[in-house]
Amino acid sequence: MSKLLQTLVDGLAYGSIYASLSLALVLVHRATHIPNFAQGEMAMVSAYLAWEVQSRIGSSSVLAWVIAVLSSMLLSFVLGFLIERGIIRWVENASPLTLLIITLGLLTIIQNAAGWYWGFLPERPFSPLPTKPIRVGDTVLSWQNIGIVLVLIALLVVVFVLFKYTKLGLGLRGAASNPGSARLVGINVGLMLAIGWGLAAAVGSTAGVMIAPKLGALTPTMMSSIMLFAFAGAVLGGFDSPPGAVIGGLLVGLIESFTKAYWQPHGNNLNLVIAGVVILAVLLVKPNGLFGKAAVSRV
Repeated sequence: MSKLLQTLVDGLAYGSIYASLSLALVLVHRATHIPNFAQGEMAMVSAYLAWEVQSRIGSSSVLAWVIAVLSSMLLSFVLGFLIERGIIRWVENASPLTLLIITLGLLTIIQNAAGWYWGFLPERPFSPLPTKPIRVGDTVLSWQNIGIVLVLIALLVVVFVLFKYTKLGLGLRGAASNPGSARLVGINVGLMLAIGWGLAAAVGSTAGVMIAPKLGALTPTMMSSIMLFAFAGAVLGGFDSPPGAVIGGLLVGLIESFTKAYWQPHGNNLNLVIAGVVILAVLLVKPNGLFGKAAVSRV
């Protein structure tokens, strides 16, 4: 029983990271109808930005960490906004293949630019959370895992309130679902798309900042394997469903955790294989995901 509870706790912690990135992927996809393969690298840059800000502050206090995280989210928003305005808007009518290649190019550029500026040697990220775990019976709860889950919950509340109860959220939803009609009622669709990219970058930044201390090191390639799980979560939940992306990310985290704990044939770790199998299975059986809706067109 203790192993089951420990596996469940670890799965929810990693699933929260995947859920944050899956949500960011869905926000971009709803605006541009393409998966952003550079989302992980943008989250990696956010983690470096938080580390840079806290290094310049010169303090490891909770207040310094909060300032660093908020600064990182703001700078990430600006980065996403500028990428959409500076690059994506000029090719928004191009073929899906062209847009996919552009995001892959952005992945390579951002990753190597981060290595050029910060170096490829690992840096030690800051975390204000205590290192001593909490023990509940035989189950070990790390403060890092608790923090990850709480940040995801807070993030979901903010995103829900934004999209449900604000004028900006209504504009973002309108621009994403029907750009033509949105323009007719006076919505600046171009601005909404740029804000959507910025919002996705800010959401993804939380994943980068929270996963870095758990990985134990900051490197330009730290998000490479994590993004595969995030894509699996987005595919599983549905690329047009933000709640589905969150649920999908959590499910993928649980699948990964239970695979680690209960199924490692010949001592091999099959985490990445399982993520790939999830993507392929969903695309073959239910291409729109568990919560996605099939596109309907009139002829």
